[in-house]
Amino acid sequence: MIEGYLHPDFWPVARRLEKQLGNPPRGGAAVCVYHRSEKVADIWAGVKDATGEPWRADTMAMSFSTTKGVTATVLHVLVDRGLLDYDERVAKYWPEFAQNGKESITVRQLLCHEAGLYGIRNLIDHAKRMFDWEYMIAALARSTPAHEPGAANGYHGLTFGWLIGELIQRVTGKQLSEVLQTELAEPLKLDGFYIGAPVNQLHRAAELIPPKRTLQISRVRPIAKRLQRVFSALRLPVDLRCVADALMPAGIDEIDTSSPEILTASIPSANGLFTARSLAKLYATLATGGHLDGVRLLSEETVQRATQVQNRRVDLVVPFPMHWRLGYHRAATTGGAPRSAFGHYGFGGSGAWADPDRNLAMAMVLNHGIYTPLGNVRTAQMGSVVLRCADRR
Repeated sequence: MIEGYLHPDFWPVARRLEKQLGNPPRGGAAVCVYHRSEKVADIWAGVKDATGEPWRADTMAMSFSTTKGVTATVLHVLVDRGLLDYDERVAKYWPEFAQNGKESITVRQLLCHEAGLYGIRNLIDHAKRMFDWEYMIAALARSTPAHEPGAANGYHGLTFGWLIGELIQRVTGKQLSEVLQTELAEPLKLDGFYIGAPVNQLHRAAELIPPKRTLQISRVRPIAKRLQRVFSALRLPVDLRCVADALMPAGIDEIDTSSPEILTASIPSANGLFTARSLAKLYATLATGGHLDGVRLLSEETVQRATQVQNRRVDLVVPFPMHWRLGYHRAATTGGAPRSAFGHYGFGGSGAWADPDRNLAMAMVLNHGIYTPLGNVRTAQMGSVVLRCADRR
């Protein structure tokens, strides 16, 4: 049963959600949409956990890489205030970073995945290291780029969060979780919006429900070898070893993604705990040039700079062009990719994006997905429905 609020012009959004969840529902999900600065959809359905507890209005879901767009937005707020500069060297703010060929890497290159520091598999000996902020920062400071910075782009699937997060912490002198609340959540009145959730909010977190058939890490290598032969035959500049380097540190399949240990940690590329409502309102603010409901979050100039396409090359990790902006990628849907739309999708199917041309924003969070490095198409399907509704309105 779908619950929540829905403008009549957006009824197809509810029908799509019903179809995606199935009957009986496989997990749960929430979708929120803003159009012309008005909230036109705020709906949820399904179950919160394996026991069948219903998904509720305040349920949050871990949203994996959707977190990156949120982390980047925090940094843009600091740029807007003059605390950071996109074209300044990272080492100016983080002196220990100036080692092993990283001396000239800029903030811009980190944000658009051109720094060559995606290789987490060779950076740490076990995925549990990701719970230790200081360990990760020291390891990244010692790291060596996989290629000349700026010469290529490779998705920093996990390392992005600590690289951007440490810059935020260096210039504010505060923990990222605190900056997130003071700079985004409080001004916009976002409820259910955490990177490193407080223990007293964990009861709101949806349990991730794995599909009946899950792709095991042990099966990735033979599949990757077959795919690599195809890419080579087609003469595509793709090396799938980069995927493993960026997304599969040793022991990653041993991590319980619903555990308090991971939900309370600060992993700002991957463990954001959000409601669809909070994400959609953030992106609605970006869709209108940085302001919503009387709150100015960013200047129009900074929004324009942050969302300008930086590269259109085939990515070294995700084997197609991502059209990287500064912390966002293009917002692809099954009905096409709107020219000016930007956002970030996550492993398992979550996602959030804004389309300034339509003054439109949407977000989807969920707890049941096909867990592959490229997630699945549910947010892309929903995005196509949302676009059609907006264009007919």
